[in-house]
Amino acid sequence: MHATQIRQKDGIFYFVGYRAKDLLGRVRFISRFYGEGEEIAASRISQDDDIAQFISKVERTDSAFQRALSRAKVKQLVNFYETAVTQPAIPGTVLLYTSEKLQFRSDGDGGGHLAEPHSKFLIIDGQHRLAALHFYMQERPQDAATITVPCIIFDGRSEDFAAEMFVIINSTPTRINKSHLVDLYEKVSFAAPDRKFAAKLVASLYSESDSPLRYRINRLGGRSQQDKWILQAELFNELHRWASRDWRRIQLGGGSSREVPKYYAAIRDFFRAAQRVWGDAWANPSYMVTR
Repeated sequence: MHATQIRQKDGIFYFVGYRAKDLLGRVRFISRFYGEGEEIAASRISQDDDIAQFISKVERTDSAFQRALSRAKVKQLVNFYETAVTQPAIPGTVLLYTSEKLQFRSDGDGGGHLAEPHSKFLIIDGQHRLAALHFYMQERPQDAATITVPCIIFDGRSEDFAAEMFVIINSTPTRINKSHLVDLYEKVSFAAPDRKFAAKLVASLYSESDSPLRYRINRLGGRSQQDKWILQAELFNELHRWASRDWRRIQLGGGSSREVPKYYAAIRDFFRAAQRVWGDAWANPSYMVTR
C-alpha cells in the first residue's frame, strides 16, 4: 500500500489512506459493538497480548464504554455518516498498531510502499468510528465504498509504547478516569519518579496479603467486584503528597527499590491500627469509614 513515512525526533510512523472495506478487513475490535439488529463480536484476545488485554479491561471498566452508551455513540456516528455530504465523514486519523516491523520501500520525498502486516491491526484510537463505519457499510454499501479513512500506523514498537500511546490519546475524564491511569505509571516514560513511587505503594496495598486494604481498592482490572471502599486516585493523591514531601530523603535512602517496602510497612501499620480502632464498622457497608 502507498504510505508516507513521517519522522518526529527518534520516532518513525506512517500515514496511509485506507478504503473503508479494506480497512475493516484488516482491524480487530477489542470491544463488542451493537447496531440495529447486528453486532460486531469482540476479537479473542491472547493472554500474551498485554496491550489488547489492557484496552479491553479499560473498556469493560470505564462507564463510557458500557453497552448502552456504546450503542448510542455508534448510532450517532452512523447518523452523521448518513448526513455528511460535503463535510468529511471521518476527518480525523484512526491510530493503528502492529508489533510487526513492516517493510517500507521509499520512492523519495517521504512516500513509498508499506507492506501489510500478517496479523490484523490493533486499534489504539477510533474503534467507535470504525464500528459505525461497519454498520454504515451494511446499510449503504455504495456510499460507504466512496470513503477513504486516514490512518496513522505505528509498527515494530514494544507493547509498552502502545500502552503509552493509548494513555496519551485517552487521558481525558470521559475516556479513562485517573484511577485507571495510576496503573500505568510504571509503563509510561513521562511519569515522574515520585509518582511511580506512590503508584507502587498503592499496588502493594492492593495486592500484599498482610494489607488491610487487599482487594478493597477500586483499580483497573481489580480482582474483587465488591467491597471496593477506596478510589485508587484518591489514595494515590494522599500517598504521592507524602512521598513528594519526603522525596529527597527517599532518594538518599536508595530510591524506590529500597524505600518502597519501608514506606509500605508504615502505611500498612497505620491502616492496621485504624482497623482495630474502628472495630466492626471497618468492614461494615452501613458505615462510611473510608470516606
